[in-house]
This record gives sequence, C-alpha cells and structure tokens, in this order.
Amino acid sequence: MTSRIPGADEFTSRPMPREELLRQISPSLPLHQIGDTDVDALTYEVVRHRLWAITQEMGETLRRMSGSHVVTESNDFNFSICDELGEQVQVGTYNIGLIGSMDLAITWTLRNRSDNPGIAEGDMFLCNDPWIGGGLHQNDAAILAPVFHDGKLFGWTTAIAHQVDLGGPRPGSFSPSAQDVFGEAVPTPPMKVVRGGVLQRDVADAWVRRSRLPHLVGLDLRAKIAANKNAAEQILRLITKYGADTVKSVMSRMTDDAERRLRAKLQTLPDGTWNAVGYQEQAHTGDRGLHAIKVAMTKEADKLVFDFRGTAGQTGIINCPYPGLRAGIVFTMLPLLAGDIPWAAGGLMRCFEIVTDEDTITNASFPAAVGKGPFGPAWGSGNLVAEVLAKMLDAEPDHRTDVQSICNGTTDLCVVSGVDTRGGGSKGFVSPIFDVMAGGYGAQVHHDGVDTGGRLIIPSARAPDVEMTEYLYPLVALWRREQTDSGGPGRQRGGMSGSVCYVQHPDQHGTMSLVVSGTGKVANQNVGLAGGYPGNSQLDLVVRGVNEPQLAQAVTIPGHLDELGGEIEVLPCEGESDLGPGDALYLHWQAGGGYGDPLLRAPDSVREDVRQVRVSVAAARDVYGVVLSGGEVDATATEQVREKLRRRRSPGAALKPIGTPDPGGMRRLDDNLAVPADGTVTCVHCGTGIGPLAGGAFVAGLVRRDAAPTEAGPHIWHDPLEYVDAEIVFRQLCCPGCLTAVHSRVVPVDHPLPVDEYRT
Repeated sequence: MTSRIPGADEFTSRPMPREELLRQISPSLPLHQIGDTDVDALTYEVVRHRLWAITQEMGETLRRMSGSHVVTESNDFNFSICDELGEQVQVGTYNIGLIGSMDLAITWTLRNRSDNPGIAEGDMFLCNDPWIGGGLHQNDAAILAPVFHDGKLFGWTTAIAHQVDLGGPRPGSFSPSAQDVFGEAVPTPPMKVVRGGVLQRDVADAWVRRSRLPHLVGLDLRAKIAANKNAAEQILRLITKYGADTVKSVMSRMTDDAERRLRAKLQTLPDGTWNAVGYQEQAHTGDRGLHAIKVAMTKEADKLVFDFRGTAGQTGIINCPYPGLRAGIVFTMLPLLAGDIPWAAGGLMRCFEIVTDEDTITNASFPAAVGKGPFGPAWGSGNLVAEVLAKMLDAEPDHRTDVQSICNGTTDLCVVSGVDTRGGGSKGFVSPIFDVMAGGYGAQVHHDGVDTGGRLIIPSARAPDVEMTEYLYPLVALWRREQTDSGGPGRQRGGMSGSVCYVQHPDQHGTMSLVVSGTGKVANQNVGLAGGYPGNSQLDLVVRGVNEPQLAQAVTIPGHLDELGGEIEVLPCEGESDLGPGDALYLHWQAGGGYGDPLLRAPDSVREDVRQVRVSVAAARDVYGVVLSGGEVDATATEQVREKLRRRRSPGAALKPIGTPDPGGMRRLDDNLAVPADGTVTCVHCGTGIGPLAGGAFVAGLVRRDAAPTEAGPHIWHDPLEYVDAEIVFRQLCCPGCLTAVHSRVVPVDHPLPVDEYRT
C-alpha cells in the first residue's frame, strides 16, 4: 500500500491537449469515444435543442428545490453538459462566470480521481476549490456528475451555485482582513459525495457542518444532486432514442460549429493589439492602495491572445487563481463576441489563449486569499477584456452595432447578519444584499444603455423582490429606485443604476453585523468609450441615528439621504461595520459607461432624460451643456454653454466648428477618429489631422486635461482620499481642433497615456 502527500501545485488546473489528458486517465476507466459519424441536419437540430432544454430544466429543478434566495431570487447559479473529457457542449444562461472553469474541474477530477477512489456509474463529486475550478471562490460549490452508458463514461453534467455561508471567520464566508486562504472558508477539492447513486451521509454531514446555515447548504447540495440526476436520466433517454454515437456526434459537432463560427467572425475583424489598464482598490482592511490589472489583446487571423503580464502581484484578498481569470474572459466574450452563436463553450474557448505571470492578483498561487476572486480581479479582468473587444469591434463598420461600453464595473458586496428576533424568535440569518443585481448596461454606438438591466455576466440575473427580502430578513426598505445621474454621460448615455436604503424591522432588537467589499469607489471600472464618461462611483454608507428609527411613528417615508438626519459613516472598500436599531444602510451600485462625448448628445435626448428623471437639470447644463427653460431646450443658451464647456478643456485654444461626422474613405477607429491612407489620425468632426497612428504617436498631439474627479459629473465621488492615498483625476484627451473628447477617465494621476490602446 502506497500513499502520497500532494503539493500545492497539484491542486491547480490548466487546459491541456486531449491526448495528454487521455494519458493521465486511469486505463480502468472506460471512455465512450467515437470517430466521424454522419448526422442529418434534422436530427442534429432536434438533439441540439433537446440538450439545450435539458440545461434549462436543470435550472428549474434547482430553483424549485433550493431554499436560498441567492438561487430562487437572483439566479446566481449555472449548469453545463460536457463530453467524456469535460469539454462543455451546452451551458445555461444564468451566471456565465460559474461555467468558465467547470471543464477544468472535470479535467482535474479525471486526472486525480479516476484511479482512486475511482469514477463509476452513479457517482457525483463535490468541489469548491478555486484553484481546481469548481467555482471562482469558495462560496461557489459545484457538483460534477459523470454520465455512463453501457459501462462507459459518456459525458458529464455539472451544477454550481453560490452558497450564502460555508464557514470561515465572518458570516457569509467573506473576510476582508484575511491574510491568506486559511483565514477564509476552506477550499475542498473534488470528493465523492454520491457513490453508486447513494448520498454519502458522512461527506454530506462534514460539508454542512462548516456552515452557519447548514439547512440551506444541505438543501442546495441535494438540489444540485437532483438537477444532475434529472439531466442524466434525460440524456440517457435521448441516447435510447437516437443512439449513443449519434448523440455524441451531435455534441462534437456543436463544439466544432461554435468554434468555426467564432473563428469566422474573428476573420472579419482587423488584426492588431489593443491594451487596457484597470485597478482594484484596497487589497484588505486598512489598505489604501490601488493595484493594477493590465491586458494586451492581440488578434491575428482567427485567434485571440490575452496577455496579462505586468499585473500587480498577489496581495490581500483581491486575488483569483487561473480559473477565475479564464472565467473573466469567458463571461465577457460569450455575450459580447458570441451573442449570435450557440454557447457550446468548449468550442468557443478554443479560440483564445491566455498569457499570464504567476503570483499575481489574476493568477494567484496557493495559499493566497481568494474570497473576492469573482467580483474582484476576475470581474476587473472581464471589464478590461470588454474594453479591448469594444475597441476592436469599433474599428470595423460592420461590427459597430456590437460595441458596448462597460456595464456595471463590479458588484457591491454587503453581507448583513445577525439574529432575527421578530415575533419573539431568535433565528440566525446571513443575507447578502442582492438588490445590487440591477446594474446599468453600457451605452452602445446607436443606443443608450439599458437602465437597471441586470448583469452582463448573468443574462438571467434578477434583483430580488423587496417584499421577499423583508419577509426573509428583519429589514425594512425605505426605498429602492433608479438613481438620477448615475448613468455615464455620453453621446449615448450609459444605463442607470439604483440605490437601496434599509433599516431594521420594528420588532428587531440588537445590532446586525456588516461585511462590505466593493471596487469602483474611486477609479471607476464602468468606463466609457470614445470619450464617453464613466458611470457612477459605487458608494456604501451607514447613517447613524436617523430621525425616524424603525419608522414606527413616521408619517411619511424618507425618500432621500438628506431626509434621514443622523451622521453619515462612509464604508470602506474592504471592511466591517454594524447596523443598529437607529441606523440606515445605503447602497448605491454601479451604472454603465457612456459612449462618445456628452457634448455631442442630441439636446432633445437630454431634455427627455430630464423629463424622465434620468438626468438632473444641473447635470444637463454642466455635463451635457443643455439649457432648459420651461422644460424645453433653449437652443441659443445651449450653444453658448457647450462652447464654454469645450473651451474649458483648453483655455485660449482656437476652436474649430463641429460638422457632421464623415470619415469618407478613411479607416475608422471609433466615434471620433479615423485614418486616411497616409496614416494620420484625423478627427471626423472637424477634419483636424492629429498625428501618426503608428505606435500611438498621435496621442501626443491630443489636448490633455486633468481636473477634479467631480468634473466628470455629480455621480462621481468627491473625495478619493476617503479611500486611497493616490491622487485621482478626471483625465480627458481631446481633439486639438474642436476639443471633442476622445478619451475620458477617472484614474490615478500616474495612469499611463493610451498610446497603446488603439489599433496597431
């Protein structure tokens, strides 16, 4: 009898060629593999649609069985059907990030479990290890289920969902002060939780024992097992009807078709390299730094390479392992670049490669703290991928309808916990505030962003019913609403975000605990494109000693922070606080970025925004340069104010008139810039030649303005020193002729100029 103690590097997962993987699987595990099998078009479509329907039914199974509002209200879960080696053939339309690494988890299981304890019919494996890929942080728990036919491993199904609490020092399993993974919830590599169709009670008991909410975790465990079992039964019925080789052939063709269609789309896009830099704020409680994520995307022929070298080293809690980085690319690529292609994710993932340094916040090594992985560096990486993809698409006229500014650039995590004393009870509760699901979408070239549209990475995302939140937890909502001025200003406006304000229920006694984590409070991640401004700064507050605590004797419900009274406590990016009986919790999450210079927005569109309370009268004047009188546009005053705002970008400069954009026969870069045959970047609004495109040299010819962050609008937080020590500015780069903004960001003052951000 032999045994071994695995090293930390053996608990990591990376993509590998099928031939290499096959060599590492125990020969005792028979695999169902086929050669070329012809399938007629009708059979292909019938089987393909049935596989899609099975994944959707998996979602319904989990939602009906789960008692967690994370699943039932917010759809923070997903599923996949995979072939025998784990390549994903069909995925659900729920949280795309959660399926960004499921194939890696299956690959690891095949390599490390096929011999001991073995993979057999009726088995299922439980995993929440972010280095292996069974979730992007420990709260994401997956069930991996092999599907056997005639004694051979035919394929896999997976079910994964966020768990409200899996242990660790803080309720909700998120610890802003963790030094490493040992200060968080325990990561668990794949272990057999179902053997031969029987739930292993010892494993299940050990799993739920770690949680403050064992009943919810146990119910979700059984719901995911049921979803996988139901899917396997339906796949086997499909095999009985059409034959195993036919079904497998359809699965293989689905991934091949997805790859072929995405590669064909890439062939129609320009070759080049595009760069972007973003930031994570505060690595842990007490930190006041900014930590950069860098990406250079190179597109050549039908392939993309994402190079993250130069990203900050792993630190604090703002880390994700390699599977999280890969998921950040996947949950951005699928909706933005493959929205018209069936999501056979295995085929789509063949079209890109990742280059990354070890020991960085986007490729962290064990035992880094990784609890913030999905909504920190993974999401931040996804934002940057969305930005470089948009620049590539914007450079090709036939694809400009696919361009989208960055949607809500991060999530706003706030976990409320305590003891529910309503009705004389004493039941413990842990509740992430999921109202923040209602984020704003980024603006497009021809359309405003969708207001409170949800999450780009969760197509089926929902904000929970406020009344359900009040029913489940001892909280009362004073308001939940769309927030005026939150959408990023632009020629096309970014979609609005919202805010919510909670107080304790009148029958609640004692103090609740708060754990908060949120990026985008200073260096906005919901950036605009082509001169568009970023969306709002994320903001979390506790108002101490409100005038009408509990609202017990209130005649009217307060509708604004100014009406609450009390003292405002600004919550940090990473930290803890509390909510007492006389306090109010206020969360304002992120909106979408704008597209194009807001001074180019049609005045009538601004007037309509004011009428719909999307934009304030003050912002209409000060940001968009539109003056309203009696609710109508004052054309003369608007022209004067817009000229004044332009001149403020470069006092004393000559100002060319703006004409109708006409790039003519020039090659377009974006909404403002085009390149004629001589390679000189030219403003399409006034015809000014700016400088050579090669090497981004033209950037030196743009007018640069660094101003206070609030110059970007009232939606930007006024005091960056509340969070970080770095000097933060609103940086604009403008055409030297007409002073149209071509680049607008809220960034640290040492943020690099975008010489490498344009097509090369």
